[in-house]
Amino acid sequence: MKKIILFLVWAGFANAQAPAGYYNSANGLTGASLKTALSSIITNGHQDKGYGGLWTGYKTTDIDKNYENDGSILDIYSEKPTGTDPYKFTPGTNQCGTYSVEGNCYNREHIVPQSLFNEASPMVSDINFIRATDGKVNGMRSNYPFGKVGTATFTSKNGSKLGSSASSGYAGTVFEPIDEFKGDVARMIFYFVTRYQSKLSTFSTGNILGSTTFPGLQTWELNVLLAWHNQDPVSQAEITRNNASYTYQGNRNPFIDNPGYANQIWGSQQPSTDTQSPTTVTGLTLPSKTSNSISLSWNASTDNVGVASYTIYMNGSLKTTVTSTSTTISGLNPSTTYNFYVVAKDAAGNSSTNSSTVSGTTNAGTSTPSTNCVNETFETIPANSASYSTRTWTNGGITWTATDARTDQTISTKAITVREGSLKSSSSANGIGSLTVTTQLKFTGSNGTFNVLVNGVTVGTIPYSATVATTTISNINVSGNVVVSLENNSSSDRVAIDNLNWNCYSGTAKQSVSSLEKSEINDLQIYPNPVSNQEIFVKGETQNIKKAEIYNLQGKVMQTIYQPFKNSRNSLKIKNLEQGIYILKLDNSTLKFVLQ
Repeated sequence: MKKIILFLVWAGFANAQAPAGYYNSANGLTGASLKTALSSIITNGHQDKGYGGLWTGYKTTDIDKNYENDGSILDIYSEKPTGTDPYKFTPGTNQCGTYSVEGNCYNREHIVPQSLFNEASPMVSDINFIRATDGKVNGMRSNYPFGKVGTATFTSKNGSKLGSSASSGYAGTVFEPIDEFKGDVARMIFYFVTRYQSKLSTFSTGNILGSTTFPGLQTWELNVLLAWHNQDPVSQAEITRNNASYTYQGNRNPFIDNPGYANQIWGSQQPSTDTQSPTTVTGLTLPSKTSNSISLSWNASTDNVGVASYTIYMNGSLKTTVTSTSTTISGLNPSTTYNFYVVAKDAAGNSSTNSSTVSGTTNAGTSTPSTNCVNETFETIPANSASYSTRTWTNGGITWTATDARTDQTISTKAITVREGSLKSSSSANGIGSLTVTTQLKFTGSNGTFNVLVNGVTVGTIPYSATVATTTISNINVSGNVVVSLENNSSSDRVAIDNLNWNCYSGTAKQSVSSLEKSEINDLQIYPNPVSNQEIFVKGETQNIKKAEIYNLQGKVMQTIYQPFKNSRNSLKIKNLEQGIYILKLDNSTLKFVLQ
């Protein structure tokens, strides 16, 4: 059961707001059968609001609420996630119109060109795949398919490119959005070939579409889109748009609600897989060193579809995996020489040859060696992104998971910014004595605190405000393997976290009331099981349980209840869950149940 919960925490499924039971008829299906079931689901309820209605729809669906959050149009062809946008569009005021250069006006961009279906309804006005984008860039994209650009003939102000294809299986002209929106594009096209699968035989292919219901896409394009879908997970901006589109039009994009559908339908169906490896990493250098760390930097590798990650090897053994072109390896010994090389990997699992090996020696240490067990500087977090989603990375042997988090804010250098979520470590040996961390409230909000938990038990709080502050919680004193998490007590404050470390503790752990309670609840049981009437009865000591979480088997948190047994010692009410198998997590205990 412990392994199941680890999977659930890692899965990081987007928490979009589909109605209860919306996807029931798709349960248990795969391949073409799943695609057909989803087609039926998203066809029912679809209201065609007309081509002109898109302008009205965009006032709720395409508003920037996740980057600048300034009420302007969120344009995937001009948005700069980590910098200042080159221009902004006011909803309604800046509709095209005529244009000659970028920034003149925004248009209605059919991600699947409308010429492929002769501008027929309801496709021509389906907001789930028609985005508000800059008129000039929309015109340059024209009817070209999406793919990896080799040599660019046009580059938009945010880096979107038009040019010759570097994607395996296609040699024509393609259009490539920036990395931040590649998954968005893929999931819109997946929506189109699912929603309109019964009409595909009457459409032109445009080197994009297939002519049959399954797989529904050209093989080369399917390979590109699956890679993009896996490289760029669902963002909060997509979830927000999907919910607004459902309100406007009455149907949803299932690949945003349940990203796993894409690989369940097409993942094992690709007639030809990507077998081309990324190029060898060059330019590996060691720009800085301390007595216990060495920083690495290298040039980006290239690939026919896209580089997904870089693995760093130290003294011949895998040390960490990152998505950026730099990292810092911590926890090293003073005055010691280490050898490093880097390998690039793509989404299909192809690996480049090893880079050249570079050697570096750490600086001499002081007379008092470091006692830190963990020293996280956040230099190896995923690439800068202003969207909120689950972020994972590994550094110094610890894997970190940050939920509802963005990666573009800084304190000293890089930092992880958590909104309505938490930062959690994997298991670390050698215990924890005292913990130190730096925080800062970003954007607007109020002063508040994070709860600090060790093995699920609260050991203290960390305050935050608009002023950078470093806080230490002393005498935690828990020995053995520890999992440390910081949980935001606010549902809206955006708090940057940096320079988190704790020292080892090998003494006798304090025997607290909380730890006694934790040992007592190992014998919890759900009865009866299966569960009915949306109420779970639990046998065992429940009085001091602080939090209940219900997960589905895809890793999505379905419900969170704080102080779940406050009103009843042996039961808790759940809300609108459909029939199926779930996991109930009560603090650190986990129980599986079936809901009738």
